[in-house]
Amino acid sequence: MNFLRRRLSDSSFVANLPNGYMTDLQRPDSSTSSPASPAMERRHPQPLAASFSSPGSSLFSSFSSAMKQTSQAPSGLMEPPGPSAPIVQRPRILLVIDDAHTDWTKYFHGKKVNGEIEIRVEQAEFSELNLAAYVTGGCMVDMQVMRNGTKVVSRSFKPDFILVRQHAYSMALGEDYRSLVIGLQYGGLPAVNSLYSVYNFCSKPWVFSQLIKIFHSLGPEKFPLVEQTFFPNHKPMLTAPHFPMVVKLGHAHAGMGKIRVENQHDYQDITSMVAMAKTYATTEAFIDSKYDIRIQKIGSNYKAYMRTSISGNWKANTGSAMLEQVAMTERYRLWVDSCSEMFGGLDVCAVKAVHGKDGRDYIIEVMDSSMPLIGEHVEEDRQLMADLVVSKMSQLLIPGGTVPSPLRPWAAHTKPAKSPGPAQLGPLLGQPQSRPPTQGGPRQTPTQQPARSGSPSQQRLSPQGQQPLSPPSGSPQPQRSPGSPQLSRASSGSSPNQASKPGAPLTSQPRPPVQGRSASQQGEESKKPAPPHPHLNKSQSLTNSLSTSDTSQRGTPSEDEAKAETIRNLRKSFASLFSD
Repeated sequence: MNFLRRRLSDSSFVANLPNGYMTDLQRPDSSTSSPASPAMERRHPQPLAASFSSPGSSLFSSFSSAMKQTSQAPSGLMEPPGPSAPIVQRPRILLVIDDAHTDWTKYFHGKKVNGEIEIRVEQAEFSELNLAAYVTGGCMVDMQVMRNGTKVVSRSFKPDFILVRQHAYSMALGEDYRSLVIGLQYGGLPAVNSLYSVYNFCSKPWVFSQLIKIFHSLGPEKFPLVEQTFFPNHKPMLTAPHFPMVVKLGHAHAGMGKIRVENQHDYQDITSMVAMAKTYATTEAFIDSKYDIRIQKIGSNYKAYMRTSISGNWKANTGSAMLEQVAMTERYRLWVDSCSEMFGGLDVCAVKAVHGKDGRDYIIEVMDSSMPLIGEHVEEDRQLMADLVVSKMSQLLIPGGTVPSPLRPWAAHTKPAKSPGPAQLGPLLGQPQSRPPTQGGPRQTPTQQPARSGSPSQQRLSPQGQQPLSPPSGSPQPQRSPGSPQLSRASSGSSPNQASKPGAPLTSQPRPPVQGRSASQQGEESKKPAPPHPHLNKSQSLTNSLSTSDTSQRGTPSEDEAKAETIRNLRKSFASLFSD
């Protein structure tokens, strides 16, 4: 045992030993008999096995258990590891910017991000929010909710996603929350619709310029846009080309800021009002409408409505009106799909058009996610918005954090790249692809190759039909093409019996051919037991023998042959260990 302890003091040999091996050697030895000398072991090989069973039984049992675990690992006989404890993820905070008339908490009740992360809904109006955005710290939102002059909620949080259901800017009501939109965008928060599009929708002439681009792209037949004129201030507004006309002042919603002008005198009065408002204005021809058309899109859901005024008001959204849902035509679908592509994409949008008594349609406006919901399917539309938000959160929010992956960027409107299949991974990683030899085909002759440097574990060939063994990650390895000499040696290194049976498993692994030797000499040497490498110490020779036995056991058809092969390799290893 003292001799074994001296041999096992080698650091390279100890590093390759199985778990628990050194603890077995440190146990006190029950027998006091000294081990036999190497000369006596060579003369009497049978008593050698008996000596290992009595004083060094722990040594042999550790090797046997290690070999048994190695043989059971490829066949799946080892017990699987126990289930790990589930990691509880923090709930994702969803900030819904909307008025108090709609309680969005019930629409997100029971919904989870990726089916496992809870969603906490925080709802407030723009007027009840304040924030501070940082480069690395994200965005901290302060919420002060007031109901009937009483403070109901006052807290701070970091939202993970935003649903915008309120206008961020309106000149008619004196509400300008564009600074909050800038702060949320500064914090890098994803939203529906995107904060970039929400900010762009804070000016109706700016949005109308996008409709002009679509009009020039599709043409007046497919995209009938109303004729409109823009004035940055009151000075260019001298005369109007025709009457009646509609003048729209600044940026407003729900029919506010729109005036019908019948003659030149009224037009001059409106011009003075534009000068007092110090804002821009647009003019367009008045269309004697038969009904209004609204086409909305929520995710992949489309609806079309027709609204007819009952009170006789020229604004169909003012006074009494009759609303009914109409069939979704391809013409309407083209309108809303074309508009949904502006400003990087709109997940929720609606197109408003007027059907005149002349039988023609005129597109007058496009709305974003802050559009009012109408019709009998309001609850269904809100549920569709909730499902859309959960879907976007699942796509954009990683369960472990909010940092995007460099390999898969957060592109909401780009299709993910198709992952390469198993057959394509080999050429991408530079691994040679081994092709099975054709049955009955000619064998390849071994080719000459200069000697390679490296450890013997890197020069070992893999069993037939498996991928070549990859070297350690720290050692560089040049890429090889499928026609390299490495593959020709792998295909020609098999024995004649194996060449006649392509599907037969390998029980032993031949060594690579050496330069300058014929194929017949290599075939004879493959039948002989492989001697230890002349430049390696005995601990490395034992390690190589264990690795060879591990590789050979993977190809054995039965467990008994694997155990027998393990015992033979152990005997050869200990014989070479005590040879000197």
